[in-house]
Amino acid sequence: MALDHVRDFFHSFHGDPLGPDAGPFLYGTRWITHLCAPIFVLLAGIAAGLVGKRRSKSELSAFLLSRGLWLIFIEITIVSLGWKFNFSNHPAFFLQVIWAIGISMVFMSFLVFFSTRFSLIIGILVIAGHNLLGYMMPESSIPAIDPAWMGIERRIFVEVAGLRVLVAYPFLAWLGIMALGYGLSPLFNLRPAKRASIFAYLGFGSLLVFALLRFTNFYGDTDVWVEGVSNLDTFMRFMDVQKYPPSLLYTLATLGVGFLLLSVIEKVKLPFHDQVITIGKVPFFYYILHIYLIHILAIIAGVMAGFEFSEMTGSFRDIPQDYGFGLWVVYLVWIGIVVALYPLCKWFAGVKERTRSRILSYL
Repeated sequence: MALDHVRDFFHSFHGDPLGPDAGPFLYGTRWITHLCAPIFVLLAGIAAGLVGKRRSKSELSAFLLSRGLWLIFIEITIVSLGWKFNFSNHPAFFLQVIWAIGISMVFMSFLVFFSTRFSLIIGILVIAGHNLLGYMMPESSIPAIDPAWMGIERRIFVEVAGLRVLVAYPFLAWLGIMALGYGLSPLFNLRPAKRASIFAYLGFGSLLVFALLRFTNFYGDTDVWVEGVSNLDTFMRFMDVQKYPPSLLYTLATLGVGFLLLSVIEKVKLPFHDQVITIGKVPFFYYILHIYLIHILAIIAGVMAGFEFSEMTGSFRDIPQDYGFGLWVVYLVWIGIVVALYPLCKWFAGVKERTRSRILSYL
């Protein structure tokens, strides 16, 4: 996640990182970050199911509703400001991944009153079927103002009280992924070996279905693939699937990898295991800090490179086209960001563990 956002603010290539001009290294850098959002949303659903074992349905519903509304508020205030560092109205707010998680939690606050099996079915149906809306709904007309209801499936601009809002993350498919996670949460009542086996089957099965659907161009993504000028180019076109909204094929590919990771993560201790766990205990805290730190460093880098301060205070889409650095700089800055934020994450994780405050659970 941090790698992708550093790339947004620091890399010299300002086109489509998955496009034909990107090159394999940039392509791989962008594609690997595809794994972040769907796996995180799936785990949020699983976490809701595990919390539900300790709380009543009413308590879990109230927590998800309040948490979801809180995340939406943070998205349109603190997060949007972190991306822009200004109060311009083009757009005034970005509704991105935190919004998608928040609005999904709001809907999940109602869905938890049903069984986990029902949630599992709903999740599968939404993930598998939402692409049908792409054929029934008119194309989004960015940057024109679109009807708000189109934000369930399209990236749109909508105007609220004169303020322009970019719905960058259409939420319907993300709700399906969270519902799927909630439906899979009973797997954590099983023995670790049994659970790992099921996740392995889910992973390989998802990737197999992805390969079959993608090869035939039958269904599951709005962008069909065609043969490229080389085997590598063909593979890159084959794997270039739609994230906004997350298509069925995008979800199968990313969650397929995620399920395989879940099948081995309890048995294999990866490098920097403890440090990753520490950051994982405070993901929201880390998310907010990393946006601001990346943008501040980008402003410093831009000013040192000769650009005006005002040119660097917009979102990464507004920065000068002749600004930017090589991919090796992106990786160095990314590593520096993670290392720099680790002590703060460790401190805040300790605060949350010592106080056990419900208020801190919202941070």
